[in-house]
Amino acid sequence: MRHYLIYIILIISILFQSCMDDDDWYNLNNFNETSAGILILNEGNFMYDNASVSFYQPDSMKVYNDVFAEANGAPLGDVAQSITLKDTLAYIVLNNSGKIYVISTNTFKFAGKITGLTSPRYMKFINESKAYVTDLYSKSINIVNPISYEVTGQIDVDNHHSDFAQHATEQMIQYGQYLFVNCWSYDDKILIIDTETDQWVDSLSVPIQPRSMVMDKNENIWVLTDGGFAGNPFGHEEPALLQIDPQLREIISMQRFSLSTSPADLTINNTGDTLYFINGHVYRQSIYENSNPELIIESPYQGAYDRGFTALGIDPDNGDIYVADAIDNVQRGAVYRYRPNGTALDTFMVGIIPTAFAFKQNLH
Repeated sequence: MRHYLIYIILIISILFQSCMDDDDWYNLNNFNETSAGILILNEGNFMYDNASVSFYQPDSMKVYNDVFAEANGAPLGDVAQSITLKDTLAYIVLNNSGKIYVISTNTFKFAGKITGLTSPRYMKFINESKAYVTDLYSKSINIVNPISYEVTGQIDVDNHHSDFAQHATEQMIQYGQYLFVNCWSYDDKILIIDTETDQWVDSLSVPIQPRSMVMDKNENIWVLTDGGFAGNPFGHEEPALLQIDPQLREIISMQRFSLSTSPADLTINNTGDTLYFINGHVYRQSIYENSNPELIIESPYQGAYDRGFTALGIDPDNGDIYVADAIDNVQRGAVYRYRPNGTALDTFMVGIIPTAFAFKQNLH
């Protein structure tokens, strides 16, 4: 209860401060900021068209909310899913809007858009002129030209299963010429794509619903599964954290969690040797053999997986930890900033359902 009250007090106080910060943000026409900062993608509510982007400067601890709307005079869209930075551009995937908006990371002004997508999820650059975009429902991975903003082709990943929308592709990790893609929704596969031929060439079977992936300093791929849910027609089992050797295409280690939990948002630190994930609370774990999860940041919510912590981000420069809190999925969410050892540094309010972090480097 004490932890819960501390969080509530912090949220109320920072909400008042954030309202004042927002009042300073209504002169974006000439804004051009090249310094480092964090773009926070706020998912918004389904069918409400209230997704947004916040920008946080860690040196000054100043947050700017609704930067896309303020810079462009228009809402961002419906359900912001993911954000990818490339040079001075940010590619924002809007799931229910079926498009990708491209904006400047310095001015937040609109630079272009990619349309003709069904239910896009994540974007991965293969080279300067080719990127892949995964999709929840299309049973294909879109090939796009990030320069011309055109869809140039598709990679067919349909397994012709009659009961589920497989394969629903999600996150992507590249190992050499091959791309490993997790299939989360009602699925248990990691697909392997040849990026030179744009073909699905192999797959790995893993525990139910692989939800997120990272690559460590040794180029091993870690996969976190959520195990499904009670009554799931695809199945319900203990969630798992597994390690894959991408060269052998084999699972080399696996550990299970309690059936009553639902771990998510696997992230890795800036040195590639420590994993972080949300499982009610925030845990960290070494990549080395026989390590166990260590609780590092305690959640104010007890036993609730439909609210609370929604995303993690690790600053690639100093290892600071950013934890997103959706609170109740209706009001504006909060972000908590910690040192790598878990010491609290800052709390600030953002948009509705903060869901992803993107770390912009200093361009000076």
